[in-house]
Amino acid sequence: MAGKKVAAADPARSLALLWGSHAKPGRSGLTVRAIVDAAIELADAEGLEAVSMRVIAERLKAGTMTLYTHVPGKGELTDLMFDHVYGDLYADVDEAARQPDWRAALEFIAHRNFDVLVRHPWIHEVPTMRAALGPNITLKYEAELRPLDGVGLTDVEMDSALALVLTHVTGTARAGAEHLRTQRDSGLSDEEWWRQISPTLTHVMSGSSVAFPTAGRVGTSVGEHFQAAMDSNHALAFGLDRILDGIALLIASRPEDHQGKADQS
Repeated sequence: MAGKKVAAADPARSLALLWGSHAKPGRSGLTVRAIVDAAIELADAEGLEAVSMRVIAERLKAGTMTLYTHVPGKGELTDLMFDHVYGDLYADVDEAARQPDWRAALEFIAHRNFDVLVRHPWIHEVPTMRAALGPNITLKYEAELRPLDGVGLTDVEMDSALALVLTHVTGTARAGAEHLRTQRDSGLSDEEWWRQISPTLTHVMSGSSVAFPTAGRVGTSVGEHFQAAMDSNHALAFGLDRILDGIALLIASRPEDHQGKADQS
């Protein structure tokens, strides 16, 4: 997703803010929670690039410098926003683990994460390789690992299996967000766009020395089936099923005495 580079945060200041109290008002009456909520609302509507301390201050009818007494900069604010949107991901740390088995749990986890990314597409703009480990992100990791504990995977494989599922979820949600943004920016549905370019495409392809029978057949089938270039829900389910099939094969290859909860699945 194109956009300006997200401002870097000071890790120590971010961690102190993330694990501190967000409900306590300062002398101005403002709270960190109110600032973060306003920033998320703005990012949901206009993207992360639109978020600035000045604009948030205007929304909160406060002075810009007042905000800086609560949050030192946009980098730290972004860390707070990222952690906050995952605060309601699960009812409690064992909600995913209470699913019927590990496979149902990973499906549950995938759909919960997908829903968050659909509601907050600006998350795709946030670098996550060294994300500040706030309380909600840490709780999320704990909650998502618990269903895999004891099914026959090593600790490294548990982390890798979860990462594989979440990478698929993120990629699918990102593609879906780009698809919607393209439709919005162009003002054309996929069907309208195709009708517009189809005559020219047919003309130029007919003059090509290379034939594309397979691409033509498959592309037509996809368009007719979804009435669109893609369907995010189908892509999520199809890829997730293939990933979970592979994890199941890995678990099944282990000796029974190492499978633990897998015997109950």
